[in-house]
Amino acid sequence: MAPSVEELLGDYIYDESRVDRVSFRKSKPPLEIVPPNPAWPQHFETFKTRIVSALGDKDIEVHHTGSTSVPGLPAKNIIDIDLVVPDNTDEPAFVPALEAAGFQFLTREPHWHGHRLFCAYEPLVANLHVWSPDCPEVERHRIFRDWLLEHPEDKELYLKVKEESSRATKETGGLTMDYNRLKENTIREILRRAFKALGYLDGEEGSAEK
Repeated sequence: MAPSVEELLGDYIYDESRVDRVSFRKSKPPLEIVPPNPAWPQHFETFKTRIVSALGDKDIEVHHTGSTSVPGLPAKNIIDIDLVVPDNTDEPAFVPALEAAGFQFLTREPHWHGHRLFCAYEPLVANLHVWSPDCPEVERHRIFRDWLLEHPEDKELYLKVKEESSRATKETGGLTMDYNRLKENTIREILRRAFKALGYLDGEEGSAEK
């Protein structure tokens, strides 16, 4: 069953106290915004091949998401990947295979669609987000990416906020979560425009935070 409009409109509030930490990254991920790299799609395909080789291609989906999935958009040199498995709480079905393929298991977020987060380091940093079928967050990622592809004014707005957030985070010695917080309002603003265009919102209707 596809996610409901209500689920799509819900904004996630990150709460570190509710995150189950499995391990810590071996190195801090980059915060610098770099020019768009035409090799990013191929890097995604390299990671996708590793994932499919580890899990098989039956009953899974692998999507390139985040800024490196938007051609021409400067971004952190990190590949973001959404992986949809039959049940992301059934860890024995995918965790050992992903770890054997070079992905480090970082966190669980049971309260947020059962989100599992992995990372890899070669040939560059990748964040691998594991979800169950029909997860609204996967659809939100797709809607946001597609909107930026079709609306250059919001693509420029997002780039401006990304660059400002990166500078501010580095100046204060912050972490990736701080960078994400600084740009989350702009992401929500852009998503609201996309949702209105899709007919999911009327007028100034707001969102339900969770």
